[in-house]
Amino acid sequence: MRKIILDLAVSLDGFIEGPNGEIDWIVMDDSLGGGLVDFLSGIDTIFYGRVSYDLWGQYQAAENASEGEKALWNAVHSKEKYVFSRNAVGDGKATYIHSNLEEQVNEIRQRPGKDIWLYGGGSLITTFINLDLIDVYRLAIYPVILGEGKPVFSNVKNRVNLKLEEVKSSEIGVTLLEYSKR
Repeated sequence: MRKIILDLAVSLDGFIEGPNGEIDWIVMDDSLGGGLVDFLSGIDTIFYGRVSYDLWGQYQAAENASEGEKALWNAVHSKEKYVFSRNAVGDGKATYIHSNLEEQVNEIRQRPGKDIWLYGGGSLITTFINLDLIDVYRLAIYPVILGEGKPVFSNVKNRVNLKLEEVKSSEIGVTLLEYSKR
């Protein structure tokens, strides 16, 4: 069965964005040994919440962006996309799921293919945690304290016991932690 991997950037104090939605503290860091590019080669599907999809699901790098950044976004956009939303509205570029979340996710997991990236946002992550649908927690901890914002883990109903699988650190102080469920 395909794994669902939560992969996201988190501030040292546990936020995925600042109080006004800011993510300017997240910078691409290639010194983690392949990082996101390697990660993207191991997945073929991305799960988005609607707000995250609206912001990033069709994002295009600026014309003056580096070739590496352009290649990264092309790789992201080559993946099959699912958007979890209370509204059944679609854009023809992603499949929208608005009911029977657990059943549909498990059906997608049973299909042949690579692993699945749970991209977010916060409420979708919480739903997946509470339904015990996440297999791998891959968190890039950034060396910044935001003080407030949107927490990565809120309203979690049950304890999730994890096993540390890997730790990597970067030249700019980002620490990548990868955990599996026990």
